[in-house]
Amino acid sequence: MRLNVLSEQLPLVVHIIYRLGVGGLENGLVNLINRMPKDTYRHAVICLTDSTDFSKRIRRPGVAIYEIHKKPGQDGESFVKVYKLLKQLKPAVVHTRNLAAIEYQLCAFLAGVPLRVQGEHGWDVYDPEGNNVKYRWLRYLMGLIIHCFIPLSQQLQDYLQAKVGIPAKKITRICNGVDTERFYPREGSRPVPEQCPLDLDHKLLIGTVGRMHGVKDQLTLVKAYIMACQESAGFAAKARLALIGDGPLRELAINLLEKHDLIDHAWLPGECHNIDQIMRSFDIFVLPSKAEGISNTILEAMATGLPVIATRVGGNPELVIHEKTGLLVEKENVSAMAEALRTMVADDSRRQQFAEAALRRIQQEFSLDSMVARYRAVYDRH
Repeated sequence: MRLNVLSEQLPLVVHIIYRLGVGGLENGLVNLINRMPKDTYRHAVICLTDSTDFSKRIRRPGVAIYEIHKKPGQDGESFVKVYKLLKQLKPAVVHTRNLAAIEYQLCAFLAGVPLRVQGEHGWDVYDPEGNNVKYRWLRYLMGLIIHCFIPLSQQLQDYLQAKVGIPAKKITRICNGVDTERFYPREGSRPVPEQCPLDLDHKLLIGTVGRMHGVKDQLTLVKAYIMACQESAGFAAKARLALIGDGPLRELAINLLEKHDLIDHAWLPGECHNIDQIMRSFDIFVLPSKAEGISNTILEAMATGLPVIATRVGGNPELVIHEKTGLLVEKENVSAMAEALRTMVADDSRRQQFAEAALRRIQQEFSLDSMVARYRAVYDRH
């Protein structure tokens, strides 16, 4: 779509990400592009691999999306492609996100991009606790040419300073905001998604959303649900489970549920795009991750007015206040997760109190407009 002359004169921010698909990092990028005032910056997205239909969530006109189709592993040609593209686009800002994209700051440096920004949304799936020395050195070396690191959580900020050695003056922590126009509590009776086969009358739906791969650890939730059903007939009669997302753990989860004759208690539809509508069908949200930055899905669940059970990792304790907006449990602890599930399902009053407190916390502290304003302040340094 042709932009008018005035908008073409606005400085350009090029966002470099691994892939534009369903995910918290990508959701935050889309929110930022859609909500940043149109008279401030133009935007383009470079996908190192490819993009999906998720790109249709970018409502702002004129946002170009480029696919590099990077080969697995080291791919020198991809650096040449990104360098040439940056020389052509002449952006004022290049904003890379996470370890998968940080090396492409070298392309931005060689292309003479005035401001180079790196977002730290959470650790790599192969390094869920940030202990890999090679990855620390990579961040440190790239930090010599990066002007600003943006960690989403206090834990990531501490990691960059204490373990990587990034100077405090180069770090600006910006917590995610949540789109409360899209994520809001249900009113009246439960809206059951059309594709959901479960009978939810007089039932409680426990749900999670996320890519089903190792670091998200949905199998701990599945095992905890099975344990809770085995230990409490009342829980088994009342609680149902929804696992929204696709990935290698999905088939394993299905097999576990089938093995324990609980597959008819669960819904595993794979990847879905109507997450806001699906969340309004949940009664409890669970995030069983082994590692997190600041979880968009927790923020979205809280904005939907849901009590949250989450693992005590990464930025989760910055979002979920234990015994006030939800419950925190140790990662990979099946019995603790099962106990939290039983506790939440059994106590309607407590669940409602957590839900109301979670919604208030979102309204008071996690405004999307505030997030956008802070990113704009960083970009204005160019």
